[in-house]
Amino acid sequence: MKILAWILLGICLVVLFGFLFYLIVGSIIFHYSLGRKTLKKRVRQNNLKKNLERYNIDLCWWDKVPFKEVKIKSYDNLTLVGHYYDSNSNKTVCLVHGYSANYKEMQPYAKYFYEKGYNILCVENRAHGNSEGDVVGMGYLDRKDLLAWLDFLGNENDIVFLGLSMGASAVCCLSGEKLPSSVKGIISDCAFDNAEKELSHVLKKFGIFRKMILKHLKSYTKRLHNFDLGEADMLRFVKNTKVPILYIHGKKDDYVPYQNSQNLYNATPESLRNIMLVDEAEHAQSYAILGVEYERKITNFFRKYHIFDY
Repeated sequence: MKILAWILLGICLVVLFGFLFYLIVGSIIFHYSLGRKTLKKRVRQNNLKKNLERYNIDLCWWDKVPFKEVKIKSYDNLTLVGHYYDSNSNKTVCLVHGYSANYKEMQPYAKYFYEKGYNILCVENRAHGNSEGDVVGMGYLDRKDLLAWLDFLGNENDIVFLGLSMGASAVCCLSGEKLPSSVKGIISDCAFDNAEKELSHVLKKFGIFRKMILKHLKSYTKRLHNFDLGEADMLRFVKNTKVPILYIHGKKDDYVPYQNSQNLYNATPESLRNIMLVDEAEHAQSYAILGVEYERKITNFFRKYHIFDY
């Protein structure tokens, strides 16, 4: 009996330590990949200063324009924060920032549409900035948040969405939802076409351990946070879009290879797809590289589909 008791105790200890290992390792991987992202952390890592210079971002611009902080509730009862500029126009652009970014880094885009005289809504994605949430949505969860922001904007104005990086993946997911007629177009700048595939790409530096890490992350995220990364496939959304989409991507993008946008373009109905690949641009640098030519591409996109009375 004593031997049996020791065997049972040993089995219990193995199971216990296995469970603790699962939780501890899963928590570490989750924290560094899908855990909440804060501006303070990025400043500490010195990423923000580098991005401001690389992307021609002028943070002082935000002090010159009277944006109003607005708040809504998400489908899962999180408080989401946005920044709204009302120009008394019947045209509104909603700007969606990327992974680990901040709404203020959308400044070049906000400035361009501000000078056009449009209303502007800059959202703070869940688990970023002042919005609540502990899990980064990877574009997939964010699509439902964008539907909530659509309710905030109402149906009186014509609306265009522009997303950058993960924000671009979010607006791609949004395109496949049942949207009101007020949504006239979507601009996707350097989106990834599948969240799981993108995480695998980012984890490639871990070599032979990549698949094991990703498998652990998927399991942990699904079990503890009810988020199945396997469902975050943007390709299945864009094929159902009823609104035109302009895809933009730099061909020197190592973070999200440009083939992602090419795949999204190929999956989009032929009459609603447009693409611009920028030879010299790295990740999210197409506007900084092209400047006026980038703006001209947006204008031509608007004109082609008669968006905003073009």
